[in-house]
Amino acid sequence: MKSKIAIAALTVAPDITLYHSGPALDHGPLPSLFYFALSGPDSLTLDPFNQPVQFLHGKMIRVFSMTLPGHEDGLLAKDALTIWAEDLERGIDSLGDFLDAAEQAVAFAIRERFADPEKLAIAGLSRGGLLAFHLAARVEKFRCVLAFAPVTKLGNAKEFSHLQDHPAVKSYDAETISEPICNRHVRIYIGNDDTLVDTRSCFEFGMSIVAKAREHKVRSPQVELFITPSIGHKGHGTPPEIFAQGAHWIAECL
Repeated sequence: MKSKIAIAALTVAPDITLYHSGPALDHGPLPSLFYFALSGPDSLTLDPFNQPVQFLHGKMIRVFSMTLPGHEDGLLAKDALTIWAEDLERGIDSLGDFLDAAEQAVAFAIRERFADPEKLAIAGLSRGGLLAFHLAARVEKFRCVLAFAPVTKLGNAKEFSHLQDHPAVKSYDAETISEPICNRHVRIYIGNDDTLVDTRSCFEFGMSIVAKAREHKVRSPQVELFITPSIGHKGHGTPPEIFAQGAHWIAECL
């Protein structure tokens, strides 16, 4: 169900569109969250995927989003990981292309004085969580990183079962970017029996960030992992109270 959150589209480049909700752009640069779940519009408006956006609604915080690979018009969200797998198997790096475009979009939002570069956070749900981690690794200005039930190993997904050892697939394992985010504030929520993205893989990723922080002598690494009772299909659901907790944390960070 679409929520009543108004959104607008910004043209970053001829082939890059950035969607946003929240305070009008003429208020100048404001604390901002980049949030990825589905398509850009659906991430901001489609319940329950947009619940973090709903819980931030009314605050002086802008929320930006972009359309994830495999979520373009005319495609079904349930087929997105199949598209990712087919692309990587054929040598097409659609995930890297998305991250390149997202980097441009972040720079655009800062340059146009829509986003405060000193108050930036990033978040993602499921597959959007994996891409949020990778973008945070590229953009140091994201000081707070939030993920709900994130994919942390593409090889765990059934769509990638025949590609588990493929170098391109393994290059997107979340553990590959533990080092560049080891000095950030990181919060992860995961169900205790999420068999779709694998709870244990998520836990191991969180601990890999802590391990890198230890190597770099980061005192008291700000990495939090919340394991809560699983709900929904294959334990992969996220209840409203968890979305609310995450949104509240983002508001505190910003």
